[in-house]
Amino acid sequence: MTTVPPVTQLHKALDQEQIDQFRRRGYIIIGKLLDDDLVALLRDEYDRLFAEARQDGRFRNLSISDTDDLDEKNSTDEQMLQIMQMCERSIHFRQLLYDTRILDIAEDLIGPNIQLFHDQALYKPAHHGGPVFWHQDNAYWKCMPANLVSCWMTLDDVDVTNGAMHLLPESHLTPVGHERSEQTNALLDYGDQVDATQAAVIDLPAGGALFHHCQTLHYTPPNQTDRQRRAFVIHFMPPGTRSAHTGQFLEVSFGRPMLRMRV
Repeated sequence: MTTVPPVTQLHKALDQEQIDQFRRRGYIIIGKLLDDDLVALLRDEYDRLFAEARQDGRFRNLSISDTDDLDEKNSTDEQMLQIMQMCERSIHFRQLLYDTRILDIAEDLIGPNIQLFHDQALYKPAHHGGPVFWHQDNAYWKCMPANLVSCWMTLDDVDVTNGAMHLLPESHLTPVGHERSEQTNALLDYGDQVDATQAAVIDLPAGGALFHHCQTLHYTPPNQTDRQRRAFVIHFMPPGTRSAHTGQFLEVSFGRPMLRMRV
């Protein structure tokens, strides 16, 4: 008679207290996660990709309304620049999606089967980096169930003066009504809807990370310093997530690969 060996307990990247904190507050601060050599490599790739994007227009400036005017996107006083799916433009950012240090934390938060929703680079240039207004990510995404998590990483030292993340604890427990601004493409840019005095402001070193729930209200202020603020975000979801727009499953694809499976 063949005996089945016991299932080996998988190593946890987070302890139970950290997991409970994430479930209670809607975020967890990881601190330094990526080593300096990798940060240097990713900085070079980041700068190369944004330089190329500024030439061919394959980026958005979230500080202005959607426009096809490349000169306006590049020269407007406030610049909150976004590139979606860096993983489709750079093998190094593609490889970062599979970094075990990141996936181990994601597994502790959403389970052993992890699919990419998408990634994005959010760049606040020195002196005129624009804000990202208060919002819940899933107000844009409309995924169901709303249990996606994001890993927000810094390629520069980040503090309140150059665009640190502000998070509202426990706000992930309730979806908030969002309205689209007439001035920008942002949602929920009305200050009186959020009690910002209750926000946690997260300083991070270059190579630092935090994870937050897709319904955690968050905001990043302008960058008017002489330092860049280069951030990169990976958004994870369990397979089987649906779009509330269409009701369809978000299928596995090159753009939305499975990053880890433990079936």
